Amino acid sequence: MGFMLGIQRLIQDDSAMSWLRKARVGLVAHPASVDGRCEHTIDRLMSHSVNIVRAFGPQHGMRGDKQDNMIESEDYRDQLHDIDVISLYGKLRFPSEEMLADLDIVIFDLQDVGCRIYTYITTLYYFIQACGQYGVELWVLDRPNPAGRPIDGTFLVEGNESFVGCAPIPTRHGLTIGELAGWFKEHLDSETKIRIFEMDGYRPDDQPGFGWPVSDLPWINPSPNAASLNMTRCFSGTVLLEGTIWSEGRGTAIPLEVFGAPKLPIHEMIELLAADAAHWLEGIKLRPCFFSPTSNKHQGELCSGTQIHTDVRTYDHLRFKPYRLVAGLMKAYKLIRPKENLWRHHEYEYEKDRIPIDVIDGSSRLRNWVDDPNCKFSDLERILVEDEDQWERERKEFLFYK
Repeated sequence: MGFMLGIQRLIQDDSAMSWLRKARVGLVAHPASVDGRCEHTIDRLMSHSVNIVRAFGPQHGMRGDKQDNMIESEDYRDQLHDIDVISLYGKLRFPSEEMLADLDIVIFDLQDVGCRIYTYITTLYYFIQACGQYGVELWVLDRPNPAGRPIDGTFLVEGNESFVGCAPIPTRHGLTIGELAGWFKEHLDSETKIRIFEMDGYRPDDQPGFGWPVSDLPWINPSPNAASLNMTRCFSGTVLLEGTIWSEGRGTAIPLEVFGAPKLPIHEMIELLAADAAHWLEGIKLRPCFFSPTSNKHQGELCSGTQIHTDVRTYDHLRFKPYRLVAGLMKAYKLIRPKENLWRHHEYEYEKDRIPIDVIDGSSRLRNWVDDPNCKFSDLERILVEDEDQWERERKEFLFYK
């Protein structure tokens, strides 16, 4: 049997479709909510006489037009289908009773990128809570995790939850959106009625996609700066740079694949990391380069930095650990320039009392490790191995595709 998405499995399920046609349905979607023929989920369902009365758009909007963090979307009326589209990245981020009161079922069909910090899984987490609270069924249409199965990064520490960190999972969790829904339901001890439509023929360990079915599904940006498969493989490391004064490549053609800053001593940083933790550089090609962002941090300035390449023959999906790579380069920078400030201080994703890097990482551990000259690379490695081993055991029962 060939590859099939959750939306395709749903449409082929006569019993489920019969029930949908009798229900009042809400749909959570964005531009990447398409099948292998680039047909959008809302169009597929409405062409099969499903009564979608309301749609919901996550961060970056239902139309995917909002470029950056903290740029909110407004509610609007869809011109083609003549239904209301409600923003869940505006006045509210948690679904309200008014949004759900007249619905029987909410269908959730968002393309994720496999990182705790990417907010679409927080929206899923909120819908599990809200649907349980207001007696609405939740149907999750499963999609591939383009970052694949590998685990990387630390757990979010309890008490540090935010919109970019809803639950205690590692930075790169290695689950599909459907698998994660199962873990969320158990973690919340939720009684929400959840139905998950699994994919067919999904093999997350197969080359060359390692989680992304490159010949069966086109790449459509799930958010404006998620522009490639390479970006998703790098993201659980490069997203940390949003909490620093370095550019993470926003304002370039390859955001979150390239990073740097004016006069950044990138060659020295790589050499130091290679000497003390060489395995943190493995699996990818790291290419020192220059760039000038056209917007965002260091706009119009010449930045020295590096681009991460996973699109090479020598790419090793299991050995590449993006969290370690970026954390290690930050640590190397502070060892080379101990008096230089690295961290940004501003409101980040509605968190006013914590600095961005702590919000992103889910605790102050990373920042403290980077800033402390007495901390070694092996100190962070020990924490990472412990967290990853624990998650490997914890997630096992929720894996659909083994």
